[in-house]
Amino acid sequence: MKKLKGIKLLLVDDEPNILQFLEMGLQEEGFEVQTAQDGMAAVTLAKQFQPHIIILDVMMPGMDGFEVCRMLKKTENVAIIMLTAKDEVDDRVKGLTLGADDYMMKPFSFEELLARIQARIRNQFPNLLGEVELGAFRIDDRRKEILYEQRVLELSTTEYELLKFLVLNHGLVLSKAKILDKVWGYDFGGDENIVEVYIRSLREKLNDKEHRLIRTLRGAGYRVDL
Repeated sequence: MKKLKGIKLLLVDDEPNILQFLEMGLQEEGFEVQTAQDGMAAVTLAKQFQPHIIILDVMMPGMDGFEVCRMLKKTENVAIIMLTAKDEVDDRVKGLTLGADDYMMKPFSFEELLARIQARIRNQFPNLLGEVELGAFRIDDRRKEILYEQRVLELSTTEYELLKFLVLNHGLVLSKAKILDKVWGYDFGGDENIVEVYIRSLREKLNDKEHRLIRTLRGAGYRVDL
């Protein structure tokens, strides 16, 4: 399990059972967690607590999640992941237009939420990821070093960036195009099959002969399972 100490999360939902479940799970992961059950309390607490990430339910009595998002994005440096029980494109568009950084529909898996939180931290607060433990991996970005099962992996610069990207986004399906964009850069003009070459090399170094760690999803991309 990943241990991300020093990273603050604010959970906002009017359902106490959901709040309790998420709070316990995220605290176990090493996060510092605060909770709020309505929009006004969320705005007040966000200004006091200064969270890095807010998990924000859309449908709440009084001030809804859209208004909370709009208010906080004006003044706070925070990543907001919005939750909704509605499968409505208009809701997602509205949330993203107001500044939300990601969107998840209820019900969702705890593992997917963790993966999305990790992605937001990596993209918006990379300075917090000096050293991160994820499953059997330990990523030390200051030393540009990755340990797997307490063994330092001998990686090239590109292998390091690729494995870091895969592990930090574990649980998510990553297409070759997205991997090329994030690891090689948007202006890379080579063949996207280079991703396969590097994945093969990483599997060898991880002794992942049966592809249980770095999985291939045909026609979709790759997913790291921890």
